[in-house]
Amino acid sequence: MWCWTGSAGWLMPIGMLLMVVFWGAVIGFGVWLLSRWVRGSDSGGNGALALARERYARGEISKEEFERIRRDLSW
Repeated sequence: MWCWTGSAGWLMPIGMLLMVVFWGAVIGFGVWLLSRWVRGSDSGGNGALALARERYARGEISKEEFERIRRDLSW
């Protein structure tokens, strides 16, 4: 039988600390996941348009091509 009368009482603070760390990690992951989801919806979830903007800014594509891509993606 297990003896619950003080022989392992020092384990209780460690268990409480591990519980706080575990729930902190779960809540932190949830907040991170929610922030990624919200940031993705702000940009319309359109990574292709962001890539076209970057290519246009670097001069890899012309203004006409960028406008065509933007029109194609914003239907």
